[in-house]
Amino acid sequence: MGGGEGYHRKILEGAKRAVIKLGTSSITRENGLLDMEKMEKLVNEITTVMDRGIEVILVSSGAVGAGIGRLGLEERPKTVPEKQAAAAVGQGILVHSYEKLFEKHGKIVAQILLTREDVADRNRFLNARNTFITLLGYGVIPIVNENDTVAVEEIQFGDNDRLSALVACLVDADLLIILSDIDGVYTHDPKLDAEAELISVIENVNGYDGIADFGGQPGSRFSTGGMVTKFQAAKIATHSGIPMVIAHAQRENVLLDILEGRPVGTLFLPSGKLHAKKKWIGFGSNTCGKIYVDRGAEKAIVENGKSLLPSGIIKAEGSFVVGDVVSVVDCKKKEIARGIVNYNAAEVEMIKGRHSDEIEEILGYRVCPEVIHRDNLTVIV
Repeated sequence: MGGGEGYHRKILEGAKRAVIKLGTSSITRENGLLDMEKMEKLVNEITTVMDRGIEVILVSSGAVGAGIGRLGLEERPKTVPEKQAAAAVGQGILVHSYEKLFEKHGKIVAQILLTREDVADRNRFLNARNTFITLLGYGVIPIVNENDTVAVEEIQFGDNDRLSALVACLVDADLLIILSDIDGVYTHDPKLDAEAELISVIENVNGYDGIADFGGQPGSRFSTGGMVTKFQAAKIATHSGIPMVIAHAQRENVLLDILEGRPVGTLFLPSGKLHAKKKWIGFGSNTCGKIYVDRGAEKAIVENGKSLLPSGIIKAEGSFVVGDVVSVVDCKKKEIARGIVNYNAAEVEMIKGRHSDEIEEILGYRVCPEVIHRDNLTVIV
């Protein structure tokens, strides 16, 4: 391992709270049924990690797959009701299996099922956070999954990779580990190109385009995701100041090796450290509209960490009100930030392009000089 890589991986050695995501293919057989041998190996490793004083939150896929297997279906359901039915059957099987395996080590598990709204709504986000922190205080292992039995398309996370990154933000984790059926990110899909090389460290996730070339598609016909969703998770985690590792679930001592800074899988380096509220604004919240900004405002926000002032605004879109989260969009229609607005959409339209000193003259009052204060603004590029 080179000196630079060794230096980067030292950030993993101090982790005290880790979110570990297990993909469907990591814990099931080809037919979708749970593979107790695979699960026991991972449970044994997680227990060893916990015995070293590291708190663990487990985000586990497999409920739909387990339900599909128990129902005798030949492929993953395509409609939401079918998926919900399979999840309803499989979730109990999944958690009961974990409970039995962890009980052998004297560990207690708790089931937490989340929908998108549990993260998008600020009060529900805080309530969920408090539940997680309390469970960890008791030494309990929260086992998290999307609440597939009630989630509909509008409120789905889309994949447990993204969910695991949002959970990592929610609990202020020191590390996100995504275990799958691939060793990490490759220069090309290793299943198609024998000369593909593993990328050990990714310093800037934004620098990687053509994600489909870097590691392939979902690992089994009962799973979702693939490398695209893992890169989405990496953006959420690293922009929130949380390092992320992708590694193979069946590698011997994979968790201990990662946490001891050994060169396992692909490490995504964090790009800063965000306050919990800013994590929620940037990656947990739902947006209620858009504010388009000029190049000067874009530079002030992205490069200099400044507030959004009315002078840099081109137009407002949507029907947002004071306190809503909106997308800040550049001239190329790319989202560059999200923030909590101090003025509603109609007011922003009236003061756009004007100096802050003119706000009171235009509106008859002035709440504050910023449309979005930098303390309530999260850059996401």
